[in-house]
Amino acid sequence: MTSRIVCLGTVAFLALALLSPTASGARELVNFQGYSAGTIVVKTNERRLYYVVADGKALRYPVGVGRAGMEWAGTTFIDGKYIKPGWSAPESIRKDYARLPAVVPGGSPSNPMGAAAMTLAGGEYAIHGTNNPGSVGHFVSHGCIRMYNSDIMDLYSRVGFGTRVVVLR
Repeated sequence: MTSRIVCLGTVAFLALALLSPTASGARELVNFQGYSAGTIVVKTNERRLYYVVADGKALRYPVGVGRAGMEWAGTTFIDGKYIKPGWSAPESIRKDYARLPAVVPGGSPSNPMGAAAMTLAGGEYAIHGTNNPGSVGHFVSHGCIRMYNSDIMDLYSRVGFGTRVVVLR
């Protein structure tokens, strides 16, 4: 009986490990230097977002970033947080996609913001989820930072208004 419980416990542990975001290749805890805890750092050339959780440690997430000609770099902060946000295309996107509706409702499978969004001060950009998970890890956006929906929900729960965001090329 005891060996059966140990085996079942081992099986349960392995199943949880295999189903965890770290095992699936999404977020993972890594060594990371140069920024204080609570800072988000996006390295566009790596297509990775780092959330510094402690001195020398960060959670690393895969992201989709701005495609050629639409990338940017700088320092800003989170000025809004939204769950299942509606989306209105900015003018820069409307020029290329004139047939877009005025507003795509939150929760719609055609909404590019996915499960959540955190807007960045000073522009039309956001860190947000996506309903197109195949775009994560590529140069695909009009300047926003795209994350898997499970990852944006994790990051969303960790950060607040005013969180510093550093975007590097």
